[in-house]
Amino acid sequence: MSKVYVCVAQGLEEVECLAVVDILRRGGINTILASMGEGLLVTGSHNIAIRTDCMWSAEECEECDAIFLPGGMPGTAHLAEHEELGEVLRKFHREGKTLAAICAAPSVLGKYHCLEGKRATCYPGWEDKLLGAKYTGEGVVRDGNVVTGRGLGFAIDEGLELLKVLVSEEVSAKVRDAIQHP
Repeated sequence: MSKVYVCVAQGLEEVECLAVVDILRRGGINTILASMGEGLLVTGSHNIAIRTDCMWSAEECEECDAIFLPGGMPGTAHLAEHEELGEVLRKFHREGKTLAAICAAPSVLGKYHCLEGKRATCYPGWEDKLLGAKYTGEGVVRDGNVVTGRGLGFAIDEGLELLKVLVSEEVSAKVRDAIQHP
């Protein structure tokens, strides 16, 4: 079974995070919400509290098959400032392991040189932070080992795309049908 590490920072966009996590768990993926802050309870940009599964651990993260970065502000800024996360992102990228980010968070992948030569998308206004990428403006973009999403309205689509990458097209279609997603 695939394992995804979700980096949950104070001020994240809650629905982007939880919609992707929900889709992944429906698809049978072991999805771990890791707090990037000082405690297990993380408050998002809309004052919704999320209880994470554990505290950030580079060692546990490296044992996973994929990393997912939710967007939102100032959550994205906190992720970008986390140098240890940056090192793990670079390692995943070198190894061809799956990296996913949505909204403003693809900028973190850009900062740590994980988008060079890739097609990518992000929330409008963050295009210049996709260092080395070709911005597409599409809702969800998969290019090799990287999946990016434009924003909250595409969170379910991003989760379904990750299921295709990590499990199969069939499981993604089954979950899509079960949740009545067009």
